[in-house]
Amino acid sequence: MSKTIMITGAGSGLAKGTAIGLAKNGHKVIASVENHPQKTGLMEAAEAAGVDIEIFKMDITNPDDRERMKRYEYDVFVADAAVNEGGPIWEVPMSALRQMFEVNVFSTLETARIAAEQFVEKRQGKIIFMSSMAGTMAAAYKGLYSSTKHALEAIAKSMRQEMEEFNVQVATINPGPFETGFNKRAVEEKWEWFDPDKHHTSVENLKESEQGLDQQNDPQLMIDKMVEIIPMDHHKFRTAFPEDTAENMRKEEKENWEIEI
Repeated sequence: MSKTIMITGAGSGLAKGTAIGLAKNGHKVIASVENHPQKTGLMEAAEAAGVDIEIFKMDITNPDDRERMKRYEYDVFVADAAVNEGGPIWEVPMSALRQMFEVNVFSTLETARIAAEQFVEKRQGKIIFMSSMAGTMAAAYKGLYSSTKHALEAIAKSMRQEMEEFNVQVATINPGPFETGFNKRAVEEKWEWFDPDKHHTSVENLKESEQGLDQQNDPQLMIDKMVEIIPMDHHKFRTAFPEDTAENMRKEEKENWEIEI
């Protein structure tokens, strides 16, 4: 059955591909993008794919932009907009950490609250938070992003229980590593502020933490999974993909109970 689906952060990456994929499958897609150049890019991609997508500019950190969400009605809301940055969490500028929480947690929650208000009135709807394998996993020099996604997981778990009485579903999707450029931009960002003469973390350790970026998965696999899951009437609260990512998440959670310091 065709549904109306709003997705944020659709100017690039997985959300952009998913918006197009959902539209190809006959769903009405309302896609928000951070800025006007991204709007042009998504419009051109949609035209090339032969689909119609309702596109509007919404920097989710901008209160005036968030008001634009209230113009639309939809069956499913997908909170996908996010930023990423790496580096030692004890040395990264606090301004960077605060900004990441502003986008990935506070502003994401504000958009979800707008959707929740609409769904409660209708007594029907679904909110999907785009989390990450980082929602339950954390490692050295990746703590900034992980901490925001850990917070998002707690929000989603709480909201799932709180919204049940209103017949509103809440879920997460937790992608593993996919080659969209998102992770590469994150590791590059730290070199803008990191100064080996000022900071204590070794350059060698930072560079070693970047290994594996050339072993990321084809993003189309994740896009196909999202296109499958998002419109479904019923599915698991957490969808981690691919399966080896799901297994690694389970393994790390178990190991955390056994670590000694």
